Amino acid sequence: MKAKGEQAKGKAKEAVGRITDDERLTAEGRAEQAKGDARSAKEKMKDIFKH
Repeated sequence: MKAKGEQAKGKAKEAVGRITDDERLTAEGRAEQAKGDARSAKEKMKDIFKH
C-alpha cells in the first residue's frame, strides 16, 4: 500500500514539474516513482516467499 502512495505522489510531482517547467520537481517525482516501484517489487518478493 505504501508503494502505491509513493508512486502516486511521484506521478503528481512529475506532472506539476512538467506543467510548471520545473526540472527539479520533475526529477523528484521520477525518483519517488522509482522508490515506489522498488518498494512494490520488494513487497511482491515477500509475498512470493511467504507462500
